[in-house]
Amino acid sequence: MSDAADRDVVVVGGGPAGCAAAVFAARDGLDVTVFDRGRSSLARCAHLENYPGFPAGIDVGTLADLMRAQAERADCTVVADLVESVARSGVDGDGGAAARFVVTPREGDPVTARRVIAATRYGGEYLRGLDDEDAMFERRDRGGETRETFDREYADRDGTTPVDGLYVASPSDADRQAVTAAGRGARVGKRVVADARVDDGWWPAAAERVDWVRREAALDDEWADRNRWAEWFDAEHADGPVDPDSERFARVREAAVDAARSAYVDADEEAARAAAGHRALAAHLDPEAVVDAHGADALLDAMDDEAVAAYAAGDGPNAGPVEEGTR
Repeated sequence: MSDAADRDVVVVGGGPAGCAAAVFAARDGLDVTVFDRGRSSLARCAHLENYPGFPAGIDVGTLADLMRAQAERADCTVVADLVESVARSGVDGDGGAAARFVVTPREGDPVTARRVIAATRYGGEYLRGLDDEDAMFERRDRGGETRETFDREYADRDGTTPVDGLYVASPSDADRQAVTAAGRGARVGKRVVADARVDDGWWPAAAERVDWVRREAALDDEWADRNRWAEWFDAEHADGPVDPDSERFARVREAAVDAARSAYVDADEEAARAAAGHRALAAHLDPEAVVDAHGADALLDAMDDEAVAAYAAGDGPNAGPVEEGTR
């Protein structure tokens, strides 16, 4: 087996926790694959009414579609398959590119991964054997029988576990609701990003990050200068564990400043991203609901005159039959 991993991160589970973790990891440039069997605990709900951003609630099918679309937009690979086992690769885990795990799905070929995020509530049996002490399962006597279940307190708050490279976003005591599961997934995703950076030579204090996009106009003249960011980094980490005059320090500083500055976008980019967000959401909306919300006149006003004319004439990609007297 090659030492190099097929994937930086494999996420098992495509619910709120899994998708949130995957998006945070992929946005930092990690190669992420999500295995989503499509039968998450979220699918058991009739309607989700407490997820922020949806005033009248949202049906779980649409939310699941939106989450998967967001993961794919972040360049995650989403695979509709059930993971049957995660095993150690047999390769020494030292080094940023070495594979720690072999992930075996039910139908597809096994893949190797540097890190695995468990983000599904179905038992955790696929993880059995990773912990030499088998400490991830707790045993309880019920009705005269001893049963084993995944220990929800096995992972730390940030998802890290005693198994190097294994993170748990779900199940945990924090995932009883979809919104809290998503929050934990984001926390675990950020932890994975920080750990990957440490493997690449960063030190912990420099590896921590915040994922956001800010307005370029918020930068005054001082912070518009790249050298000012470098000065800030030097001041923040002058007393850190790495020699400020070393090549390693200079390399990390360059990457950190690039990451910080790339979070700022100009007004045109802000508008373009807002428009792209609206279009991505609109693609999952019932056309009748859009008409009810805005009215036919508003929609016609928003349409390009040439597109309307082409549709009425029976031309164009969305053309359809036009009844007599409607042109």
